[in-house]
Amino acid sequence: MSGILRLCGSVLQILGLCFVCISSQAFSQDWKLVWSDEFDGPTLDYTKWEMEVNAFGGGNQELQIYTDRSENVRVENGQLVIEARADKAGIAGTVRDFSSGRIRSKRRGDWTYGRFEVRANLPEGRGLWPAIWMLPTEERYGAWASSGEIDIMEFKGQEPDILWGTLHYGEPWPKNRHTGTQYRKPAGKFTEGFHTYGLEWEEGVIRWLLDGEVWQTQTKWDSVNGRFPAPFDQQFHLVLNLAVGGGFVGNPDATTKFPAQFRVDWVKVFQRQ
Repeated sequence: MSGILRLCGSVLQILGLCFVCISSQAFSQDWKLVWSDEFDGPTLDYTKWEMEVNAFGGGNQELQIYTDRSENVRVENGQLVIEARADKAGIAGTVRDFSSGRIRSKRRGDWTYGRFEVRANLPEGRGLWPAIWMLPTEERYGAWASSGEIDIMEFKGQEPDILWGTLHYGEPWPKNRHTGTQYRKPAGKFTEGFHTYGLEWEEGVIRWLLDGEVWQTQTKWDSVNGRFPAPFDQQFHLVLNLAVGGGFVGNPDATTKFPAQFRVDWVKVFQRQ
């Protein structure tokens, strides 16, 4: 009997290993890499990204000016560096206390549905606001937020163990709505190394991932007149930026260290076969 039990146990173990292998293979075959940037070149790849220049802080009462200077956006050592500085930079006669960078893939990388992964290291400090997010390439349903916004990852530099993931939708501002939650790291800080921040976006369901594990799922939203799955049934593009101050995060103080860096190792986009 013991021999039979051992044999059965071995068979079950082999079957379990086969199931894991088949599941892993099915997952890898199901999602196909369609777009990526590993920042291996000497400069930002302008076939994939556009630098945004904005002298008015990008909204939300932010304090920075977004520039295309290498001090604020550059590629070094195989990583994208978005750097916030307290340097009173100016554009077209407008001077602000802080400068930083914001890039987007608009009309260079636009997708309806997919799996999006960004390997990044976040800066710590009050008033620092790095974000990985998506905006509609064409505002098919009207002005923000009726055409939607997907926040894959937002982070308050003074809360180094908490992530935010949010959807914005509904009627145009100020009747817009948002839904989402927070993820608290069980131990340590997100500023102590690189993590992979991800999103799986399919028709009628959006999942947020951290290092490959789902931590939030949303299935309810709508656009004007209650349309669903609108607005998240159109093409969106990626945005990466590091803001300073603003209503979401609050202003920096004397403890905030500048320059502060939001470093990105790679960006990958997959779609279903």
